[in-house]
Amino acid sequence: MKKKILFVINTLGRAGAENALIALLNSLDQTKVQIYLYVCLDQGELIDEIPEYVTVINKRCCNTSVLSGDGKRKLIKHLFCKIFKHGAVVNNIPYIVSNAFESVKSGRGLNMEKLLWSTVADSCERFDIHFDLAVSYIEGASAYYVDRYVNADKKAAFIHIDYTSAGYTKKLDRDCFARFDRIFTVSGEVKDSFLKVYPECSDRVKVFHNIINIEGIKRKALEEKGLEPGITASEGIKLLTVCRLTPQKSLEVSVGAMKILVDRGIKASWYCLGDGPERGKLEKEVEQMGLEGKFVFLGAKTNPYPYYKKSDIYVHATRFEGKSIAIQEAQILGCPVIASDCSGNREQVVDGVDGYLCEFSQEGIASAIMKMLDNKQHWDEYTSRAREKVHNDDIELNYLYELL
Repeated sequence: MKKKILFVINTLGRAGAENALIALLNSLDQTKVQIYLYVCLDQGELIDEIPEYVTVINKRCCNTSVLSGDGKRKLIKHLFCKIFKHGAVVNNIPYIVSNAFESVKSGRGLNMEKLLWSTVADSCERFDIHFDLAVSYIEGASAYYVDRYVNADKKAAFIHIDYTSAGYTKKLDRDCFARFDRIFTVSGEVKDSFLKVYPECSDRVKVFHNIINIEGIKRKALEEKGLEPGITASEGIKLLTVCRLTPQKSLEVSVGAMKILVDRGIKASWYCLGDGPERGKLEKEVEQMGLEGKFVFLGAKTNPYPYYKKSDIYVHATRFEGKSIAIQEAQILGCPVIASDCSGNREQVVDGVDGYLCEFSQEGIASAIMKMLDNKQHWDEYTSRAREKVHNDDIELNYLYELL
């Protein structure tokens, strides 16, 4: 008899962890497991990409983006209606007030999204289904929901970010991870960061690298239908960044780096694929710096892979990371990589060997780009070495099967 596995995620927007989940669902052996999925906030464009053999147990799901302006407004409206179910918002008021005070007192600032994840978890649907394994695939509501409301023989949780840098704490999580049978982190540095907070979980933590559909990525990279004409027609060097436009990614630093390049006479165009709440602010900064047509926001793309093929350098400069799928995609498609020297990125790029690590500052990013341009003769070496890092997904999949 097939074992029942439930995966739970907060949303299914077009972002790194969500793409990794779709790849994982496509990689599981259907002869061994019966796969179920629950999306806490019922929304995201990747809902259309869920494999047909996966049973989505939500009563409703919509494929609207969670990052675009319209999608964000729809999500907020749905969230407002949802959080009153099961008395969730009332029951969580003491929790929200206490953690908000703690966060401000510690200097981390107020992050309402993280404070509301517990309320979202408590407002989610409840199901009378027993699972052999339940997997929270991302931090926040997903983890709280699996911990509190899913009936399963074993429970596992994924950590995709630098736990402390992202602002999570034991108090915020109500120690939920201490109750999971297994915790999977997407990189060694993510593991180390997590264990600083949960040292008692050291015997239950394993590194589970993101599943990547390498052949699918290569195939889609050849599909140029719908490719923005500007990226093929632009003069000079073509730079690319693929990420959500959120404070964590801090794209304003990259915009400043582009200004430095232009002022130094470098002919370049910088394209950014992705959407998010920071887009309007970033576009204003581009305008104020006179970079219209040079630093271009193209929005989220269903198929971003042709853009890697058309670009000369991939730049991933962020404050912190777990493990960037965008960097892996660039490496697979032979695009030299420059990444900020931070957790997560250090495991993916070896400075001067298969790419460059740079200081996370306008000058640091600009200098790394200029250094890369001065060393074009080494680009093939960098990309060749990067491809050698391709990982055997069977190891990770066996970690899940072992729990069954």
